[in-house]
Amino acid sequence: MNTSEYHLRAATADDRWSIRWLVLSEGLDPTQIRWSQFWVAEAQGRVVGCGQLRAFDGAQELGSLVVARGYRHQGIGSALTRTLLASATHPVYLECLGQSRAQFYARLGFEVTSLTQLPPTLQRKFALTNRLARLLKLPLVLMKYPETAD
Repeated sequence: MNTSEYHLRAATADDRWSIRWLVLSEGLDPTQIRWSQFWVAEAQGRVVGCGQLRAFDGAQELGSLVVARGYRHQGIGSALTRTLLASATHPVYLECLGQSRAQFYARLGFEVTSLTQLPPTLQRKFALTNRLARLLKLPLVLMKYPETAD
């Protein structure tokens, strides 16, 4: 697939169930889905990818980035991430599981950071998942995009 076969757009209320399905299909946390914060990738008349930029006091979190299985490795996740970063108004952070996901974000300019380097609002949010990951020995990686607007 090339970029002419899908297009990116801001999500609408009609996309909320497609977004929820994509997020749940990857086992991601569905409790913080706000369709109005999402961008989606659409191909062949259906939503095949999504991602959101959540607002916090003085920071933003890139989250719920998912591309449907049949559409992966075709640049959709990278395009969604770049689009979300272009709309950022504060420093952007994220948490991801595993080195392959961390490598994906590193290719897009994200850098590994630590819990103590996060803004207080995100320290509180990420502290629980950080403790749980350590307890379960999960490879949780915290990252920051260094070139966001302040």
